[in-house]
Amino acid sequence: MIAELRDAAVAPLWSGLDLVVDKGEFIAVLGPNGVGKSTLLGTLMGTRKLTHGSAHVNGRVGFIPQQHMFPKDLPVRGRDLVSWAMGKRTPKADVEAQLASVGAHAFADQRVGLLSGGQQQLIRQAQAFSQDPELLLADEPLLSLDPARARDTVVRLHEHPAAVVCVTHSINPVLGVVDRVLYLGPKGHVIGDVSEVMRSEVLSELYGTRVDVVEVDGRMVVL
Repeated sequence: MIAELRDAAVAPLWSGLDLVVDKGEFIAVLGPNGVGKSTLLGTLMGTRKLTHGSAHVNGRVGFIPQQHMFPKDLPVRGRDLVSWAMGKRTPKADVEAQLASVGAHAFADQRVGLLSGGQQQLIRQAQAFSQDPELLLADEPLLSLDPARARDTVVRLHEHPAAVVCVTHSINPVLGVVDRVLYLGPKGHVIGDVSEVMRSEVLSELYGTRVDVVEVDGRMVVL
């Protein structure tokens, strides 16, 4: 067990949440806007207090935050951010290897504020992985990435030995690697494998209204 929430609540978003994250597990967190998906990650990082229950994490945490653009005039290179995350005594070769591992070495010497949204996301990935995390928390890590880099990111998350809790707006990009789904809805939550959670009757109960889950060209769509 790498992380655990017991009878956890952050009022008024969600309550009664029991979640155990095991080593090497990949959990996708889904749900509509405003139900507290990012808040859940905050409780595991210790930056958001629970209003009830308990949260425990046993191990190093890496975090890929939800995308926000760096100021254009920020006088810092991507390489600098990764180097600072790794520690000032880290050999340059190790910093370069970390940048290369996420495909960010080609633009690492540019000021981060002048990078595209996708490039900034890769720098944040390098920062998170540089912590050698045992629990990796990712908040919409695929935003602004082109399809090829999004696929590479999913593979990278999956192949890393850390347990992964990934907030995503769609199950489809992670469908091939996810172990369990936590779906937060307006009327509650449900945890289980994809076949248990992504069903019309289950999501209809969470939304309190009719919701259809259909498959279109091999992709799950929630209507």
